[in-house]
Amino acid sequence: MSKVGSFAAILAAVALLVLCGCGLAEAAAPFHIGIMTGTVSQQEDELRGAEKLMEIYGDEAHGGMIKHVTYPDNFMQEMETTISQLVGLSDDPMMKAIIASTAVPGTTEAYRRIKEKRPDIICLAGNSQEDPGVIGSIADLTVNANDIYRGYLIPVAAKKMGAKNFVHISFPRHMSYELLSRRRNIMEATCNDIGLKFHFETAPDPVSDVGVAGAQQFILEKVPAWLEKYGKDTAFFCTNDAHTEPLIRQVVNYGGYFVEADYPSPLMGYPGALGLDLTAEKGDFPAMVKKIEEVIVEKGASGRLGTWVYSHAYVITASLGELAKRVVEGNAKLTIEDFIAASKGITPGIKLNGSRYIDIGTGIERANYIMVYQDTYVFGKGYLGMTELKVPQKYLSIK
Repeated sequence: MSKVGSFAAILAAVALLVLCGCGLAEAAAPFHIGIMTGTVSQQEDELRGAEKLMEIYGDEAHGGMIKHVTYPDNFMQEMETTISQLVGLSDDPMMKAIIASTAVPGTTEAYRRIKEKRPDIICLAGNSQEDPGVIGSIADLTVNANDIYRGYLIPVAAKKMGAKNFVHISFPRHMSYELLSRRRNIMEATCNDIGLKFHFETAPDPVSDVGVAGAQQFILEKVPAWLEKYGKDTAFFCTNDAHTEPLIRQVVNYGGYFVEADYPSPLMGYPGALGLDLTAEKGDFPAMVKKIEEVIVEKGASGRLGTWVYSHAYVITASLGELAKRVVEGNAKLTIEDFIAASKGITPGIKLNGSRYIDIGTGIERANYIMVYQDTYVFGKGYLGMTELKVPQKYLSIK
């Protein structure tokens, strides 16, 4: 064979290997799971949960199982973008499950469109911002924080920490959501029963014209004034992530208590508020808690601020991904028991409790809508044992 012929043969062989290699890479994942999360600025924890899944099962772009997209930061004004991002995932013929880590408005419509053309795709939702009856009408499973239970548990935790006043901070959009509104009402009833004075304060919505910066500046200015008004023995709770960082910063600096975030996590507000770089501890939540705790104790705020050790948004994202994989493979079902098992499989050491959602109007328990929660860890003090408490039945029927 001539040198030219030999060279051509070598090129052909290399091309064949490349083609085979691509085929093998694609075949490495027998199916795909799509995940939509927020961006780093809007919801970092759930994005990290998606990254954890890609670390374990591979990125779809490189022959792995997980395909990741994000919803727009300004999701209330860009609902059609959210819908198109989710629906676009179903164009992949290998797609078997789609997860909206935070089911922002538009998720239900997106899932309806997906089910119309691909009824075989499992649609899962986390931390739904759409009412249970809405998202539950189409999603195969929805998992939220147990805000009904937390309506009781958070004020009780605040009292355990030493609070005598409880300030709930929110705005009309969030108070229009059934679960958030119910939680607020349960908090008020609980405060009245256990001897805490309940106060409601309105703050700007970060997705309004003032933006995130304006909403955060409001909190920075108002917390010292609220502490002056209500006293240093006041616990604060806010329903929005963007409000959390300035709230934590001012509680550390001026006094008061912060039980846990709306989406509890050591990454929610603490790094920015304390000026901490947790890059080295990325993915190791107990290590993050330890590092945050050292700074809080050093600043003299021991016993006044808390969190869930594992980020709620991270747990929901990673656990839904793991559950979806197990269900597609025929090794699990969409039950609360199998969700908890999946969470333990991907976040070892986690202690998670949960219950099915009961419709307040009909009293009917929704098998496809579950609510979970972790214990509260107080920096400088330890766990409060909130998962061991029984929530009185009277609070579960408050609208």
